[in-house]
Amino acid sequence: MLKITADEVKIPVDVLPEAREVYVDNYLAATQGTGRLMLFACDQKVEHLNDDFFGEGIHPDDNDPEHLFKIGDQGTIGVLAGQRGLVAQYAADYPEINYLIKMNSKTNLIDTDQDDPYSPQLYSLDAVLALREAGVNIVGLGYTIYLGSEYESTMLSEAGELIAEAHANGLIVVLWIYPRGKAVKDEKDADLIAGAAGVALCLGADFVKVNPPKASDGASSAELLARAAAAAGRTGLVCAGGSTVDAKQFLTQLYEQIHVGGACGNATGRNIHQRSLDEAVRLTKAISAITLADYDVDEALDVFEGKEDFKL
Repeated sequence: MLKITADEVKIPVDVLPEAREVYVDNYLAATQGTGRLMLFACDQKVEHLNDDFFGEGIHPDDNDPEHLFKIGDQGTIGVLAGQRGLVAQYAADYPEINYLIKMNSKTNLIDTDQDDPYSPQLYSLDAVLALREAGVNIVGLGYTIYLGSEYESTMLSEAGELIAEAHANGLIVVLWIYPRGKAVKDEKDADLIAGAAGVALCLGADFVKVNPPKASDGASSAELLARAAAAAGRTGLVCAGGSTVDAKQFLTQLYEQIHVGGACGNATGRNIHQRSLDEAVRLTKAISAITLADYDVDEALDVFEGKEDFKL
């Protein structure tokens, strides 16, 4: 089992002295004391409307938004990421979950051909801190930046300010950074994704979520991901999970992202919540077995298939 101590957490100097202990507690909570992030992404109800929650191949359990919280409660995750309102509606019934509040979101109705993407901040940090004061277990914030969009300067500015304010209050920050817009020719280009990882570092993020690069020139996606992990420096890099795929395929990709690509965890949404509650819970445990305990793929598959239980 991977474990780090409080003394091993590298605290950014923009964390105010009076918030350092809170920051360390939040970092250890989000990473389950390992330094690796297992982020359960639950922000798609805005991003993709209902497409990710109802339809062919999606289990009926996913029709109910509470399904997300049942998974987070019964499964093994580091943090559940969702919009403030979503968390506010359910958190009282699920007080043990670590929450990360997604600060900005947009729908997918406006295509890039119509306008470059811009995801506005939806609420103030004070509104999130009020939730924390009310007893919600908020350990961090999330924010999406679309590099290459004509609106990137606004998103970069919002994110930079947000990270400074979050750190001052002891919260960790995860940036979602996706190159996207009319100026971007290839969103999955390895060097472009490495560039995005470097931007997250320069903004001061604790973790950055990127899309895995496409394989090219005889190199696998995981091998090319190593460029981004290096560019991220002390900002931990995690990959988006993408559309639902076979469990073995997904777990193999995850293992390679960590052990070949240098990823510092994972950020998975649809691959988890589009399944039945039982299957989704088992998959969170299998993902966490790889992410937080260095299980190999076969061992993690045993967890997913119910042949072995996994507990931190």
